[in-house]
Amino acid sequence: MHKPRSVRDADVAGKRVLVRVDFNVPLDEGKVADDTRIRAALPTIKLLLEKGASNVICCSHLGRPKGVADPKFSLKPVAARLAELLGRDVAFDDPSAQLCVLENTRYVAGETKNDPEYAAQLATKADVYVNDAFGSAHRAHSSTEAVAHLLPAYAGLLLEAELNELSKLLGEVERPFVVIVGGLKVEDKIGVLRKLGERADELLIGGKMAEQVHASNPVGRDVELPDDTVIGDSFAADANTQIVDYFDVPEGWERYDIGPRTRERFCSIIAKAKTIFWNGPMGVFEFPVFAEGTRAVAEAVAKADAYSVVGGGDSVRALEELGYKNRISWVSTGGGASLELLEGKELPGVLAIPES
Repeated sequence: MHKPRSVRDADVAGKRVLVRVDFNVPLDEGKVADDTRIRAALPTIKLLLEKGASNVICCSHLGRPKGVADPKFSLKPVAARLAELLGRDVAFDDPSAQLCVLENTRYVAGETKNDPEYAAQLATKADVYVNDAFGSAHRAHSSTEAVAHLLPAYAGLLLEAELNELSKLLGEVERPFVVIVGGLKVEDKIGVLRKLGERADELLIGGKMAEQVHASNPVGRDVELPDDTVIGDSFAADANTQIVDYFDVPEGWERYDIGPRTRERFCSIIAKAKTIFWNGPMGVFEFPVFAEGTRAVAEAVAKADAYSVVGGGDSVRALEELGYKNRISWVSTGGGASLELLEGKELPGVLAIPES
C-alpha cells in the first residue's frame, strides 16, 4: 500500500496551505445538522496554524450541485460552524484571510472531471497542498488529485490515520475475524466482500443485500445469512409488522430487518470475535420499527473484546444513538473510500502524494 508523506513533516511556516477537507455534511435550514466531519478535520487545521502557516485555505465539495452555484449547497454554514468549533474567526471564500473555507469546489464543472485548469486555479492560492479528505480520496478530482501534482503535497492527520487503521485489516489480524456487511446492493460491496470475505473467519450479511446473496451467492464462500425477518406492509414508520421465517413472506409484504433469531445468532458470533469490520445496516434503520437488527449488531460490536472498525452512515449513527461510538477502535469517515481501500485498490488522492 502506498504510504504518503505526512503533514507532520511539512515545512509550512510563513506559507499558504491549501487543505482538501471533507466538509460534505448534512445541512438543515441553512445550518450544519451533523458536524462529525468538520470535527475530524480540526487536528490538521490546528497543526498547520501551530506550525506557523500564514494562510490555511480549506476546500471541499458539498452535495452534487453539478457545476452550478446552487445556494443550497453553499459551504457558508460550514465556515460558520468551523468558527464556532475553533473559537476564532473563519473567513468565507477569502483566501487572503489566515483561515478560510472556500466555496463548494463542485460549483466548478471541471472539478469532477479532474480538470487541470481548475487544479491550476486552486494551486495559485497556495504554496503547499494537504489532503485530509479521506472520504473523497477514491475520486480523481481536481481538488483531490490533479492539484497534488502542482504543489508540494502531504497527507493530513485524518487521512494518515484512516490509512493506518484500515490497513490493519489487510495484514495479520487476531482471530476470529468477523466481517459484517449490510445495506442495499451487493454490487456496491462485492469487492470488499470477496477480499475480506476470503480472509474472515465469519461473514455475516444482512439488509437488502441478504436477499441477493440468498438468491445466488456471488461471494464465493459460505456466509451467515438471516433465517427470519421482520416484514412490513409498507415502507413507512407506522407500517404493520410481523416476524416470519425468511422465505415465508406473504404477498404485499417486504423484508425490512433481520429477525430475532438471526439477531441472536449474529450477536453470538460477534461476541467471540477478536477483529471486526462492520459496514451497513441490517434493515431500514431510519424507521424505529425496523431498527432492532442494526441496534443489536451495534451493541454487540461495541461490547466485543476486539479491534473493531466501523464505517457507513447508518452503522455509525446507530453507535452514536446508543452511546457506543467511543467503544469502537476506529470509526471511519469514508464510505466508498474505505470499501475501495479494503478491496485492495489504490486511491487516486493518496497515490498523488509522494511517499516519505
